[in-house]
Amino acid sequence: MTHALRLLPLLSAISLAGESIERLDPAMEEIIASDAVVETLCSGFEWAEGPVWDAKGDRLLFSDVPRNTIYQWREGDREAQLFMKPSGYTGVDAYGSEPGSNGLAIDAQGRLFCCEHGDRRVSVMEPGAGKRTLTDRFEGKRFNSPNDLVIAANGDVYFTDPPYGLPGRGKRDGFRELAFCGVFRVKPDGEVSLVTRELERPNGVALSPDGSTLYVAQSHGPAPIIMAYPLDLEGVAGAGRLFFDCKGLEGPGAPDGLKVDTRGNVFATGPGGCLILDASGKLLGRILCGRPTANVAIDAEGGWLYLTADDRVLRVALKR
Repeated sequence: MTHALRLLPLLSAISLAGESIERLDPAMEEIIASDAVVETLCSGFEWAEGPVWDAKGDRLLFSDVPRNTIYQWREGDREAQLFMKPSGYTGVDAYGSEPGSNGLAIDAQGRLFCCEHGDRRVSVMEPGAGKRTLTDRFEGKRFNSPNDLVIAANGDVYFTDPPYGLPGRGKRDGFRELAFCGVFRVKPDGEVSLVTRELERPNGVALSPDGSTLYVAQSHGPAPIIMAYPLDLEGVAGAGRLFFDCKGLEGPGAPDGLKVDTRGNVFATGPGGCLILDASGKLLGRILCGRPTANVAIDAEGGWLYLTADDRVLRVALKR
């Protein structure tokens, strides 16, 4: 089923001005703890992005894209600590306003995967080792600026490639090589294939728990939507369908990052903060952050939802 914004009875009236939780459906009580509040863990960043919970390291990793840096935060920290710099651009000359890493992911082996704007690649770093390039080209042409990624159970990596990390966001001559913004799949052996090129600005990406559906958010003003693509047993995508249309939602921000919990609920950043949708695409509620919100990470064992929202990192308790 496809859902646009629907007028649901407001079960808890919330102001859009601050950080709070909007509950539009009773199902929210099974997702967000009834006594949950929105905590600020650390702040002072230029644009926090791409959070991932590192269970083995017991820490949150996240990017600050303009600062070309990855930070880490652990329970008890009052400030985030430097984890990696440079994170996405290793050149000498200045390169655009968002040169650093963006989306981050960690696989079952503990390897860190990074979408790197400035170096225009998807990289992978083994524990205790340096980074290597997983992919940086499609059909001989350099990617625009890989933005977000998700890792399938078989090791395939799906990622999006909008132009946001290019100088002038792709409007300056001499940088852009691909004539479109695609969603791609790269296999563990490095083979790259195109999933779709139908979206003007593909951004966040996530998989359903069984790996049969690929969700892609589009941060494009005329069409602020989330699409769902069926995947066959080989991981090949079929025709996409509209999963959710964000038009009509109030609040700062646009569709950006996505995560899916084990029950198939989709946590999607968008207008107002973070939208919480069930597996059918029904809007259950929102975490209102009072500022544009980039992405989210789930610590299922600890029972936390982490949000990178503009200059800060937030946290909300999930119901276990």
